[in-house]
Amino acid sequence: MNKNVGDNINILIVDDKADNIFLLESALEGEGLNIFTSTSPKNVLQLCIDNDISIALIDVKMPQIDGFELLDIIKKNPLTAHILVVLITGYSMSSEHVVKGLSKGAVDYLFKPLDLYIVIAKVKSLTTLVTHEREIKKKNKELESYQEELFKAIEQTEKSKIIKENFLANMSHEIRTPLNAIIGLTHLLNDTQLNKDQQEMVKLMEISSQSLFGIVNDILESAKMDAGKVEIVRTKTNVVDLLHNICDLITPMAHEKGLQLTCEVDPNVPSLLMVDSLRLNQILMNLVNNAIKFTDSGSVHVDLTLLEKKDENVLLEFIVKDTGIGIPKSSIDKIFTRFEQVEDKTWQKFGGTGLGLSIVKRLAELKGGTLKVDSEVGVGSTFSFTNWYAIADKAKKSHDVQKHLADLPKFDNNLVLLAEDNVASQFLIVKMLKEWNINVDVAVNGWEAFQKLKRNNYNMILMDIHMPVMNGNEATRKIREEMSDSRKDIPILSFSASVIAREKEEARNAGADDFIEKPFEPKTLHYKIRKMMNNRSGNKPLTKDMLL
Repeated sequence: MNKNVGDNINILIVDDKADNIFLLESALEGEGLNIFTSTSPKNVLQLCIDNDISIALIDVKMPQIDGFELLDIIKKNPLTAHILVVLITGYSMSSEHVVKGLSKGAVDYLFKPLDLYIVIAKVKSLTTLVTHEREIKKKNKELESYQEELFKAIEQTEKSKIIKENFLANMSHEIRTPLNAIIGLTHLLNDTQLNKDQQEMVKLMEISSQSLFGIVNDILESAKMDAGKVEIVRTKTNVVDLLHNICDLITPMAHEKGLQLTCEVDPNVPSLLMVDSLRLNQILMNLVNNAIKFTDSGSVHVDLTLLEKKDENVLLEFIVKDTGIGIPKSSIDKIFTRFEQVEDKTWQKFGGTGLGLSIVKRLAELKGGTLKVDSEVGVGSTFSFTNWYAIADKAKKSHDVQKHLADLPKFDNNLVLLAEDNVASQFLIVKMLKEWNINVDVAVNGWEAFQKLKRNNYNMILMDIHMPVMNGNEATRKIREEMSDSRKDIPILSFSASVIAREKEEARNAGADDFIEKPFEPKTLHYKIRKMMNNRSGNKPLTKDMLL
C-alpha cells in the first residue's frame, strides 16, 4: 500500500511477511509520513529511486536477498546512499552482527517482537533528522543562489567600474587637451612683443585658464577618489621650499585683491621630509586659494609650525588664517561635503563647485592627518592641517628653472615626429619645438606615424595616446614589434590628457620610453626631450625611473 501526501517524508517498509508490514504501517499512520511497502527485496532499489525514499525499515531475515545484502545494494548506489536504514531482526544478535549492519551503513536496529512506542520514537527521531537535512539543503541552495547573484553583482560592479574609468579617461582627455592648448598658447604669447592692453588680455587668459584647469582637476580628482585610485606616495621633499613656492605663486592673486599674504615657517621645522608633495600641495593650494577667494579686505597668513618630535618623526601643523567673511557655525560641516555650499547669499556670490574643501578633507584623511576649522562670521576663518612626517636623511639638490621658452637651451637641428590629432595641440607643440631649434614632422594618427617612420629617419617620436584610426599605444607596440632594427628602438615619449594612472603603465607596456601628462609646462617637455636625446646619444638604456 502506498500513501503519498504533499511534502511529507517518504518511508519504505520492507518485509517478506505482510502481517509485519501491516503492523508497522498502522503504527506509523498519522506521523506525517508517506508510507511505501514491499515484500520483494528485488524491487526495493527501483522503488527507492522512483519515490525519493528518505527512511527505510528493512527486515534482516528474508529469502533470496537478506537485509544485509539489501543494505549493501542501497548504500552502494549514489542515488540511494543517503537513505537512513533501520534493520529489523527477530532473533538475538551477537555484537559482531550488530557491528556488521552498522558498518554497512545502518543507523539503528529494531528488535522483534516490536515495541511500537519505541518504533514510533525512533522513526520520529529520524524524520526530525531528515527535516533538518532538508532545511540545510534548502539553505545551501539559497546560499548558492545568493552567491551566484553576488558574483553577478560583483561582475557588474567591475564592469561599471571599468566603464566609469574609461569614461573618466576619455573625458579627461577631451577636456584637458584643448585646455592644454590654451595654457600653452599663453606661454607662447608671453614670449612675443605685446603692448600693454595685450599683456593684460593674455594675463586674464592665463588666470582664467588656470582657474578652469583647477575646476577640471577638482572634478577628476573627486572621481579618482571615488574609484579608489588615489595613492599616497612619499618622497624626499623640501617642505619649507614647497610652502614658500605656494605663497610666491599665489601672492599676485592676493595683491590683485589688495590683500596681504604672509608666510611664516618655524625655524625648527626640518626642511627635508618624506612627504607626498603632490597631495600636500593640493591641500595647501586649496586652503590658501579659498582664503583669498573669501577675503575682500585684510590679510591671509600661512604658518608652518613644529608641534612635536619623536625620534625621526615630526608632527607639523599647517595653518591658513584669513580675515574673510567667516563661516556660520551651523554650516561648518557642510563645507566639507561635495557639491554643498553655505546657504548664505554672502557666500554664494563667490561661486565655486563645492569640491575644493571636500577634496582637502579626503586627502588629509588619506594622508593620515587631521583637518580642523575655526571660524567666526565677519571676523575670519582658520584652517589647520596636522600630520606626522618622517625626517629624510639627505637633502635634494635644487635646480633653477627658466620660465620662458627662449631661455631654455637649444637643440642641434634634431628631427622629431609628432603624432597628434588635435590641431591646437599640434600648433602649440610645433611652436615650442621650433623655438628650441627642433624640426617637426606631424602625423594625425598612429597609422600615419608608423608609415612616416618607415620612410624617414627621426631622432624621436612624441606620441599622443588618444588618436583615431590607430591610437598611440597601438602604434608604439607596432613600431617595437614590426619596424626594422634601425628604427624599432627610436625613443618614444607618450603623452595624454587623461588622469587615469593605468594609462602610464599601458604606455610603458606598449614600449614607450617615457610619459608626460597634459597640460605640461614647456620646461618639463624640454627636460624630458633632452633626457631622452642624451640617453640615446650616450647609448644608455632608459629605465622605469624615468616614468613620472
